[in-house]
Amino acid sequence: MVVNWNGGDHNRACIASLLAQGLQPSQILFVDNASSDGSRERVAAEHPGVPILANTSNTGFGHGSNLGIERALGEGAHAVFLVNNDVVLPPGTLEGLSARFAVRAELGIVGPRILYARDPARVWAAGGTLTFRQNLSTLRGHGAPDGPRFRERVDVDYVAGCAMLVRRAVFERIGLLDGRYFAYHEDLDFCITARAAGFAVECDGTLAALHDAHASTGGGYSPRRKYMMGVNSVWFLRRHGTPLRWARFVAFDVLPLPLLVVGGLVSGRWRGALAKALGTWHGALGRRVDAAAIEAGASRLW
Repeated sequence: MVVNWNGGDHNRACIASLLAQGLQPSQILFVDNASSDGSRERVAAEHPGVPILANTSNTGFGHGSNLGIERALGEGAHAVFLVNNDVVLPPGTLEGLSARFAVRAELGIVGPRILYARDPARVWAAGGTLTFRQNLSTLRGHGAPDGPRFRERVDVDYVAGCAMLVRRAVFERIGLLDGRYFAYHEDLDFCITARAAGFAVECDGTLAALHDAHASTGGGYSPRRKYMMGVNSVWFLRRHGTPLRWARFVAFDVLPLPLLVVGGLVSGRWRGALAKALGTWHGALGRRVDAAAIEAGASRLW
């Protein structure tokens, strides 16, 4: 299942790679979040057999994914593969992930190691670890050279939602993604909840995917992305936090923000740091991310 918002030509490569996995067009659900760049129309023209679920507004990754998940489960799917439209899968990846469910009865969620599409010799993520420090979590191997230590199967706290295969039983036990996150942290929240319900979460590093990271939000340190991370970190802690976890977050994520803003004046990243601070404040005030909040021009920071 592919969720799209103004994804342009990324959709073409993603869908082509899914078809190369041996999927039929009818098995690929394309959810469009009210794109305005003509990408939905191009997919409809080039892949008439791919079902398109079109939202009338940008509902975010979580709600968009849930629309496709409900459709897939309603049609009897035993598992649902969530994939960003900026991800390409080498042949055999999806088959390899699916095979893990037959081997491990307790396995609920599995994903491949993810490499940078523009630099496949480097790891973007080989699963993730929940730390309750900066950004609450860290991507395992992020930015490191690819190598044997990332090409193993290992249980992790979470796998990134950009390439995540989920067993049907997980949805039946814990429900769907929390769409209120809009974007970022919904995959972390979902995996942590699944683990608490007794499911294992695995990164199968013997398999890989190529990811053009953050293509839809302008890059890893873009103000919009950092704003959403700030808001959603607070909401994640409201659900999963303890006094110690809150203290870690404040010490390692909140208190350094003024220094990051000042340092950003030199590095050019001050807008991202300030947006993170603004998002954290808005989260503390009880605000949620929505399409209007991150629209171009909605803030002087983006």
